[in-house]
Amino acid sequence: MSTIDAPGGTRLMGFGEALNDALDVALQIDPTVVLLGEDIDDESTGGNFKITAGLSTKHGDHRVRTTPISEQAIVGAAIGGALGGLRPVAEIMFVDFLAVAMDQIVNHAARLRYMSGGKTPVPITIRTASAGGQGFGGQHSGMLESWFTHVPGLKVVVPASADDAKGLLLSSIFDPDPVLFIESSRLYFGNMAFGEPGGDPRRLHVEVPLGDYRVPLGKARIRREGDAVTLVTYGRQVDDATKVADRLAEEGISVELIDLRSLVPLDLETVLASAAKTRRVVIFQEAVTRSGFGGELAARITEELFDTLEVPVRRLGAPNTPVPYAANLETAYQPSAEALAAEVRETVERKARAS
Repeated sequence: MSTIDAPGGTRLMGFGEALNDALDVALQIDPTVVLLGEDIDDESTGGNFKITAGLSTKHGDHRVRTTPISEQAIVGAAIGGALGGLRPVAEIMFVDFLAVAMDQIVNHAARLRYMSGGKTPVPITIRTASAGGQGFGGQHSGMLESWFTHVPGLKVVVPASADDAKGLLLSSIFDPDPVLFIESSRLYFGNMAFGEPGGDPRRLHVEVPLGDYRVPLGKARIRREGDAVTLVTYGRQVDDATKVADRLAEEGISVELIDLRSLVPLDLETVLASAAKTRRVVIFQEAVTRSGFGGELAARITEELFDTLEVPVRRLGAPNTPVPYAANLETAYQPSAEALAAEVRETVERKARAS
């Protein structure tokens, strides 16, 4: 189902509003869905980024439950609830804080179904935010998706737009396996850093289908078709990649832009088909380049298409340092649209020199 195929109608929504709508729909259609997290009820703050605002008033604080400040307790309670027949959605404020609950996520949530011969599925969704580029400091600004793509039994989803945020979140909640759902907090505010002059928080609002709208996990989205180079990305970087593709089109460079949407399961078929067509690939990620998901994807593409590719797969990500706090350093640290444009141009130029 696409945003065009929406018999129930659509409404213009931003990223955060679409997430709130997905949670509202899930709570309405399934009484086993419960939300857990710090300050997520309306008596508190409706969540650190207000994503759960209004839900405890509507559905009751027995289903939208504010927890102590303990990531281990939040994830542990979610796992226990899942084993007891619930579909918990646990909010962990920042992706960096998942490190506190690694034992619960890796040794329990991801492995219980396998270790029980399928008798104890753990249908939990862990919502968390990456917050790079907003001056939150090194302990709140990481992008750690590659840690979890390495763990068998976990699914990892990274939406880039409001319509996908809703559709992917509903699919995650009703998936039989544990899903890590990573949201860029910059998308809550229109992909702009706090205080960015002239920023328009409504710029990324799109038409979102109403009701129970789901986007299947493991299916990438081709956001722009092209034939000169394949640009693969996910999450917040999709917006920058779209701007770059538009700019390069004016220069005569035709970019095919693929938004992965979910990293596990991975739609490798769509990526390989595009790479075989263009024979040039650039991978763009927010996270540190070293040992990142882009490296795994580059290896898979190279293994399958070594004799087809014109040039080696290129990667662009962050340097190998913690995220700086000083605004000028953090800006320099973030993989930028300008750097991406240069990387794509270089990929195409290398082909021209080789011909």
